[in-house]
Amino acid sequence: MGLKKYKLGELIELCDERNSSNVYTLDDVKGISIKKEFIETKADMAGVLLTPYILVRPDSFAYVTVTSRNGEKITLAHNTSKDTYIVSSSYVVFRVSQPDLLLSNYLFMFFNRPEFDRYSRFNSWGSARETFSWEDFCDIDITLPDIEQQRKYVDVYLSLQNNLAAYQSKVDDLKLVCDGYIEELRRMIPCEKIGPYIKPSDERNTDLKIKLAQGITNDKEFADPKQVADAETSAKIVRRGQFAYNRATTRNGEKISIAYRTGDDCVVSSAYQIFEISAKDKLYPEYLMMWYKRSEFDRYARYMSKGSAHEFFEYEDMEEVQIPIPSIEIQKAITSIYNVYKERQRIVETLKEQLKNICPVLIRGSLME
Repeated sequence: MGLKKYKLGELIELCDERNSSNVYTLDDVKGISIKKEFIETKADMAGVLLTPYILVRPDSFAYVTVTSRNGEKITLAHNTSKDTYIVSSSYVVFRVSQPDLLLSNYLFMFFNRPEFDRYSRFNSWGSARETFSWEDFCDIDITLPDIEQQRKYVDVYLSLQNNLAAYQSKVDDLKLVCDGYIEELRRMIPCEKIGPYIKPSDERNTDLKIKLAQGITNDKEFADPKQVADAETSAKIVRRGQFAYNRATTRNGEKISIAYRTGDDCVVSSAYQIFEISAKDKLYPEYLMMWYKRSEFDRYARYMSKGSAHEFFEYEDMEEVQIPIPSIEIQKAITSIYNVYKERQRIVETLKEQLKNICPVLIRGSLME
């Protein structure tokens, strides 16, 4: 097998086709995650003119030149769908110009390696913001096997990817079952305020016995805090079986950061609100948490938040939240199904990471065989 070395710029070409006729709409706007996937944009699109946006045709790539404060990764994705997306004009869009020498999927495997992330970060330049320019991108050295050898390893990758997609589809079906049952409950059972079933807690870490400090993500999970939490006696204690949430909802991705504590007792910022269920025979905590994870609750919490520079969703607002409350047995049954969905979704995320980790193995194998 013969290997040939190229500059990447010899094999790819820049695409700068704009949405000048305004054919593509907000539904077609995409962002890119550090997981190297196209995602729904997180930007505030109110009043944004879409004509300067760049088209990402099927089998094209897009990347963000800015690499600073990005988890030591480069934000890049490959459009493997049949749809055309549009992305911000600050993105760079390109495609393979020599398909007889380089397969697009093989190139994405090349990009989807930690070695490429490290290379792009090391070769990023700037002061306030470091960028990996198109010129530096084209200057990448790449060694290629012949096209048939590439196809052989791409087929392995796509086979694994298709298996993952099939499993993801089953997981999505399970989520539909949960969502459908919840909507049915809303039609069958009148909603009640949760205020009579919960009570606030304001226990402080006065003796500093609890050392575990936690924050809460907008994915509604406890995590290591981005900032050092109160290490002083003012820190609030979250006991196992209690809820905690960040009252501030501004600049939080239109979500409210709330979580249910199932692990060891921890402390959180004194600015957080802590509460627990007082009527455990009427309201199951994991059932309540399931409602908190719905996008409808995020929208409600943001709408009901009040303030000027910072908006807050206070405990009094939490007491006003209304949900259907069936028998405790039904609540536990729904939660059991939902927990199966969560576990399978966790497996999906693990498989995605494993699929990414196999990319350097496949690239290395294609070059050594």
